[in-house]
Amino acid sequence: MPLIARLASSITVAAYLLPHLTSAVPSATDPCVKVAGKAFVPPADALACYKAFPFNETLRQNVLTSVARVFDFFTFEYYYLSSPPPFQESTVDIRATMAELNSTQYANILPTPPITVEIDGVQGVYIAFDAVDFISLLGTNYTSFFDSIGFDWKRLAGAKVLQINGQDPYAYVDTIANTVSGNYLDHGVRVNSVFTSYRISGTDFSQRLGDLAGPMDVTQTSLTFDLIPVNSTAAETVTVPYLANYLGAPFTDSASYWEANCAANSGTNGVDLKAVAGTRRFAMGNIIDNLKSNSNAIGLPSQFLPSIPAVAGSEGVIKSYILPDNKTGVMFVGSFVGDYFGFQADVASAITAFKEAGVTQLLIDLTNNGGGYVCLGQYLHQYLSGSNFGYPYVFIHTITLLRYHAQTLLSGFVSTVRANPLAQKIVAAEIELGLNNSLTYYSGDNFAFVNGTQIPANFNYITPSLPFIVNDRSDPTSQRFHDTCEPTFLERVPGNPPFHLSKVAIVNNGNCASTCAMFSTLMYERHGTKIAVFGGKPGEDVQFKGMAGNQVLEWIDIDTEIKTAGLKNLKKDSDA
Repeated sequence: MPLIARLASSITVAAYLLPHLTSAVPSATDPCVKVAGKAFVPPADALACYKAFPFNETLRQNVLTSVARVFDFFTFEYYYLSSPPPFQESTVDIRATMAELNSTQYANILPTPPITVEIDGVQGVYIAFDAVDFISLLGTNYTSFFDSIGFDWKRLAGAKVLQINGQDPYAYVDTIANTVSGNYLDHGVRVNSVFTSYRISGTDFSQRLGDLAGPMDVTQTSLTFDLIPVNSTAAETVTVPYLANYLGAPFTDSASYWEANCAANSGTNGVDLKAVAGTRRFAMGNIIDNLKSNSNAIGLPSQFLPSIPAVAGSEGVIKSYILPDNKTGVMFVGSFVGDYFGFQADVASAITAFKEAGVTQLLIDLTNNGGGYVCLGQYLHQYLSGSNFGYPYVFIHTITLLRYHAQTLLSGFVSTVRANPLAQKIVAAEIELGLNNSLTYYSGDNFAFVNGTQIPANFNYITPSLPFIVNDRSDPTSQRFHDTCEPTFLERVPGNPPFHLSKVAIVNNGNCASTCAMFSTLMYERHGTKIAVFGGKPGEDVQFKGMAGNQVLEWIDIDTEIKTAGLKNLKKDSDA
């Protein structure tokens, strides 16, 4: 079976390498007991539980060493050293800042999510007008805390914000965009991440509270607003408490917290697939924003759901509608994750329904689409452009498995693998062991030569390596190849475009990552598709996409690959 997708992930290895806790806090003084079993707790109590664990330099060094070696598999490392305008905020020496990496199981939630909106021709920051409807969905476990301290958060809904923590509200938003909102390269897109916005979570509509109202951090216990409440002309200063939402596995005390959330186990580390007679996991090309993106999203009250009926193919991550003009179809593609074959069926069903209803133009909403299966992005492009379009050359981007420089080719990518020493040893070992793509991500039969011929599993495409320089750093690659998606397309792709491609447009808030970014870029560069981006702040542009597609394996997949290749105990060359 060809490799249909690969997984993009932030570095989550830290939580997976820690050994079992060797000393527990006495239960009588254990601050974790106080917060155990509670969905919402004051941030100070959550922080006290965190601080119950003594600092362990050996663990820190083990984690950072493993993370540093995993970086050998990440393409973007050297590109981040000198990002061009307007992406300078992404310029960072990743290895130099590894000490700042941390893992958390709590997310703060503020009952006053902010929005940016234009009123009477003036754009400003406001507490979401419908905050009561949304925040109430968190339940009484959340809202009763504010009742218990006599804080009336409901009256703040719709208030005009004058200052946040003593700063102009947009200046404070910039601070959050610079220091909290990550992943997206463009500052304007990071600004959109600060504010609350709609999205698909699972297969349902939801509301993302944003990085100001829902940060993955419990060090901040409150936020101070200068604001003017609705139906008032008087400014007042209000300090709004955060409440921390627990997102991890159940625990009763510090020892069980560590065991359930920090210690390595069979579900966090890889396995030798030869020994367990297993198959490797399908992976995806999506952005994993730790727990942030999902944790601070809540459902939508019924009055905010689309009032027009959905057409066929709206059961999964795609929600499709026909606007009242009866000529415009809307596909809200909330993700490229989920049911791989169901996504294809939903695309075909929706477009068939559009055509039968006489729809002649299509609007694709990619708001807060974090990516997913790369091949599904290719499938949607192929379906809209028609199979007769052929090879969509020119689209250049950088993605990652081991190392990719990719140029689209039919439904795959012309690519090169990052030829770090361990990757070369993995390929060689898999050839020696006679492994193939049923177990591995690296074996040659995951790919095809650039002429379209399948690469044999026993062909070494990574040794010898080819020279490549980026930002004055040597970063050798394999020979060029392409991976393929088309064999996994079960739904037939039409020969010709179902709509004239000049009648297809894309809208989003810029939070369109990985597969989403690749799809939208391909539509723009090959078909001139118009892309409209909303949000941002006054006087600042927002780029039409926020991140070049990137694909990386999760720690468990890398660990599985190494173990399956029989290299788990291999010393790194520099350590030999």
